[in-house]
Amino acid sequence: MEQYILAIDQGTSSSRAIVFDHKGTPVSVSQKEFTQYFPQPGWVEHNPMEIWSSEAAVIAECISAIDINGKNIAAIGITNQRETTIVWDAESGAPVYNAIVWQDRRTSEYCDSLKAKGLTDIIRDKTGLIIDAYFSATKIRWILENVPGARERAEAGKLRFGTVDTWLVWMLTRGESHVTDVSNASRTMLLNINTLQWDKDLLELFGIPESMMPKVCSSSEVYGHTKTTIFAHQVPIAGIAGDQQAALFGQMCTEPGSIKNTYGTGCFMLMNSGTRPIKSSNNLLTTVAWKIGDQVNYALEGSIFVAGSVVQWLRDSLGIIKSSSEVEALATSVPDNAGVYYVPALTGLGAPYWDQYAKGTITGLTRGATAAHIARAALEGIAFQTMDIVNAMKKDAGVDLKELKVDGGASRNNFLMQFQSDVLGVDVIRPKVTETTALGAAYLAGLAVGYWESLDAVKQQWQVDSKFSPSISQDQRTSLTEGWADAVGRTLSGK
Repeated sequence: MEQYILAIDQGTSSSRAIVFDHKGTPVSVSQKEFTQYFPQPGWVEHNPMEIWSSEAAVIAECISAIDINGKNIAAIGITNQRETTIVWDAESGAPVYNAIVWQDRRTSEYCDSLKAKGLTDIIRDKTGLIIDAYFSATKIRWILENVPGARERAEAGKLRFGTVDTWLVWMLTRGESHVTDVSNASRTMLLNINTLQWDKDLLELFGIPESMMPKVCSSSEVYGHTKTTIFAHQVPIAGIAGDQQAALFGQMCTEPGSIKNTYGTGCFMLMNSGTRPIKSSNNLLTTVAWKIGDQVNYALEGSIFVAGSVVQWLRDSLGIIKSSSEVEALATSVPDNAGVYYVPALTGLGAPYWDQYAKGTITGLTRGATAAHIARAALEGIAFQTMDIVNAMKKDAGVDLKELKVDGGASRNNFLMQFQSDVLGVDVIRPKVTETTALGAAYLAGLAVGYWESLDAVKQQWQVDSKFSPSISQDQRTSLTEGWADAVGRTLSGK
């Protein structure tokens, strides 16, 4: 009986399931968008039950499309939107509040109070992270402080916390497994990345009972087996990694110094920094890449909060395109940006600025500016933000970038990839399988159950689809980047 690996890819705007064969080729894909809630400006929420129901639906659709069942699935790998925070009842499994999404800024003022208390260096030394509303710890605290009865129930041991991976494993195993992997745990601002354990001092600081926290596991091991009606047979869940770490693995960036950038809802660049964490001097994050067996790999990360979602904004809020696929044609209908720059700080600015109060800014508008110029500036803004992170990474790691591996939905936009190469001045490499996030989770799961015999066997599967090389002069590059720096200067809040 032919065997496959099922990857669950639970993202910020959609739930997906992908079945991979032994060659690492996707043979079935299913995707479903789900509801985004914006209760107040700066607040972003999801319904945890809709996350689960949408994921269950795409799993069923994905496997039925190729007429297979649980017997054909050697293992399940999970990759997920990171930092998004869910708290639920330990007995009933009912969420006590909506999932608070990584983009949510409601705890910004509380983060300011932590900085004012001089806790920045302490938290950074323990977690590798910058104090920001982005991470899970302040979101958990908000739920405990603001949902009636939550604090008391948590202290009585009756509530559980999880990032989305933990929630999905809980639902798939019907509450038997309450686990996370080191890559997701390292994004909570509660994991000590030196010991790879929950930090008791940080749990106390944020007022979070340790009984809420999942067991921290490696990224490639059997965590439990499915107990749901989606599968008639029990299937091992054997790989977990946060979406960006999974993409780093799927791109086979397994050597120190190798870099990938994922163009999704946000934009995330990771550099494999080897078996020891590198402390950033340029406002990047130090994070756990993965743990396989006893070996831990770390990464430097630069996070861009708004990338592909700026195209959704052009579509849904501005109405200048009817579908996301139209943006490339509109952007390339003009020869240049005509001096228009768009800094898409719609949920603050991430690395290397970390300005949670910044607001989106369009500069250089004239009577001659058109929807096409704004669309082009929006795409260029994604590439410019990436350039800022590359420059910070080069300073931290002391190495020059030779090439950039890319993946994610927006990496299929040829204009964006060419412009990215132009402003960086290096080749941009897009692989044949751009589903590298899901593929990374599949590889981690497959390695755990022997579906693939070794990392070397997996490395042989990575293939180039397209290479974009710089096509502009250094003078043109300098002019473009100076315009961008001016636009960013006008965007920063000054707080």
